[in-house]
Amino acid sequence: MKRRNFLKNASAATAALAMDRMLPGALAEEINLTTRSANLAKLPRRNYGKTGIKLSIIGLGGIVVTKTEQNQANRVVAEAYERGVNYFDVAPAYGNAEQILGPALKPYRKNVFLACKTGQRKREGAEMELKRSLKRLKTDYFDLYQLHAIIDVKKDVDTAFAKGGAMEVFIEARKSGMIRHLGFSVHTIEAAFAAMDRYDFDSVLFPVNFACFAEGNFGPQIMAKAKSKGLARLALKAMARQEWPKNDPERKRYKKCWYQPVTDPHEAELALRFTLSQPVTAAIPPGDESLFRLALDIARKFKPITTREEKELIKLAKTLNPIFQEV
Repeated sequence: MKRRNFLKNASAATAALAMDRMLPGALAEEINLTTRSANLAKLPRRNYGKTGIKLSIIGLGGIVVTKTEQNQANRVVAEAYERGVNYFDVAPAYGNAEQILGPALKPYRKNVFLACKTGQRKREGAEMELKRSLKRLKTDYFDLYQLHAIIDVKKDVDTAFAKGGAMEVFIEARKSGMIRHLGFSVHTIEAAFAAMDRYDFDSVLFPVNFACFAEGNFGPQIMAKAKSKGLARLALKAMARQEWPKNDPERKRYKKCWYQPVTDPHEAELALRFTLSQPVTAAIPPGDESLFRLALDIARKFKPITTREEKELIKLAKTLNPIFQEV
């Protein structure tokens, strides 16, 4: 993407957001777990499309609790909830995340927006996975159910929409109340466009990342089409830096990240603020617990990114290998 177009697109989104953003309150510097309800301000919330539902600008991705002891997962979820997180996203592909998140989320289920996904593209597999996820997560409905990680138009989109495809299950489940909203997560521009042209989805979950936008020319196209069709935009990979460099020792530390995350506090703040300055409802941080908490700290004092800061990100992006690029 041309530098001037990057700045134009990002600045326009920033200006629009500045007109109606919700201002976060102050957060005590030290968290006292026994009195945090009284001391903690809530995260800002934004509209989930035209549904009237408002979601916290940071969601908790299920990978955060994957391979975590139940007691620790309970604490993480409780802390997230008390800090204002009401958007939780999980999938069967995330190891044992469903089994762990279900019990941890049970006390708060009626007050949160629970999103789940399926990688199944045919009816039989999708129906089985939907019912199993409901059971594991100890709920009788999902606020949002999504086709997970669609990439190829023929294999993913065409198959899901064909006779005997997964969409049959989705539509029936929506009519019965088992699913309240439908969406998809996507990793290619072609598949995103194809899905949006096939069905009136409620939302799309896709990478909204400074390096992908500036150097990969990936993301603005999906954003524009989704916005024009009235889909809510949910962001992935806000704090992704680039593909893991070969033999990077930090890879052992961040085992739940398949990409190199942004860990420098200043860069992380700019990266997340860039994403949240776009016309998105919310962002899902990396699956590492420490980075999830960092995202909460950044988001509680969110302010739109400036032109000067965008230029700093463009300069950084030129040195990186974006995880998603236009093909």
